[in-house]
Amino acid sequence: MLPIDVIKGFYTDIENYDALDITKIESGHINRTYEVKDRTLAGTYRGHYIFQRINTSIFKNPVGLMNNIMLVTEHAAASAIAAGKDPKVSTLTLMKSVQDKVYYVDSEGYYWRCYLFLPNSINLDVVEVTPGTYVQAGGALADFQRMLADFDASLLCEVIPGFHDTRNRFKNLKKAIEENRSGRAANAKAEIEYALSLEGITGTIVDRLRDGRLPLRVTHNDTKLSNIMIDNDTHEVMCLIDLDTVMPGSALYDFGDALRAGGSSAAEDEADLSKVNFLELNFEKYCEGYIGGAKDFLTDEELSLLPESAAILTYECGIRFLSDYLDGDTYFSTKYPEHNLVRARNQFKLVKDVLGNLERLHGIVEKVMVKGVPH
Repeated sequence: MLPIDVIKGFYTDIENYDALDITKIESGHINRTYEVKDRTLAGTYRGHYIFQRINTSIFKNPVGLMNNIMLVTEHAAASAIAAGKDPKVSTLTLMKSVQDKVYYVDSEGYYWRCYLFLPNSINLDVVEVTPGTYVQAGGALADFQRMLADFDASLLCEVIPGFHDTRNRFKNLKKAIEENRSGRAANAKAEIEYALSLEGITGTIVDRLRDGRLPLRVTHNDTKLSNIMIDNDTHEVMCLIDLDTVMPGSALYDFGDALRAGGSSAAEDEADLSKVNFLELNFEKYCEGYIGGAKDFLTDEELSLLPESAAILTYECGIRFLSDYLDGDTYFSTKYPEHNLVRARNQFKLVKDVLGNLERLHGIVEKVMVKGVPH
């Protein structure tokens, strides 16, 4: 249960602690999350919050993580106000603790944070997912990046160093192949051969970031539909949540990763590859929402690499699955011995689809640019 001293650590003017409605949220898998409603003595709600205990086993620098979130949400709120929008629904709002920080350290050394609850909100994936959903999803990412387009991303720390350094991920794969700690390499000859054949794409984004051809931007790094909140009545996009992995990087990271999942016709562990295809319609709809909202601040170089980013981020995920399979499943949870190999095959099938149809995907980007989809 949520310790009462943690609640008191964020605010002390509650009329009756016994009147708090506290519900544990089970949907998340990393942080421990609670929804808290504060009722007045008259029985009406006067406060609605989300409390989370940060998982420091995964996020080993909670102070840096929370500083990232504070800087990003404060800047996003200011951008929303300047655009005439309500900052309390355009971004997450952090509460200050009695320790005058955006986190609270309890007596056992656990780190906690508290957000204002987003009013009347639901996750985008709760409603029926249609091609139009991806227009919304692309627009939500564009909104997030636009609010932070003039923010100096170098002020953020790398919560997970080298998270999308595809060159380094490739080096890790080669090491995993050489060491073959699981003794499984013979079972993955075709996957290893394919993965090694694509070394040339590993530097496409990271090299351009390093030499300045791509601008350093704030990246969310977890742009799945369940992290996009919409209004329960109007179904209009509110904001992105789950900002733990906000870091400096390339806008292409978030676009590519969103299409890695949103562009697939199947779950990432579907073993029947005949069911795994890259959906060009979803790509086009995501582009409509994203380019419609982001073309005014994206560079020509960024726009030109949108299709490639879908292949690169999917490939990166695939070689991470393959590396883990060869290492003996030490990182990703698995349900059966070949699970990570199945995942790698699945991702590589999508990579083949994207790379084999780059000309058409570039044509889609050009068509959306010319069409000028309103955001």
